[in-house]
Amino acid sequence: MPKLKTHSGAKKRFKITGSGKVKRAHAYKSHILTKKDTKRCRRLRSEAYADVTNVATIKKMIPYK
Repeated sequence: MPKLKTHSGAKKRFKITGSGKVKRAHAYKSHILTKKDTKRCRRLRSEAYADVTNVATIKKMIPYK
């Protein structure tokens, strides 16, 4: 079977943990941060896990990670 291509956008955005969960970053953290309070920015810094409904799709996009 031929090798699969990795989705370039997905490989930059997701990491697979040892237990098989998909780690992701929070959205709304790139710009216009002055109007967002410090507490919100700090919360957005922490990592999150992708929803179970999306995990299969993400893993298909990054087969060798």
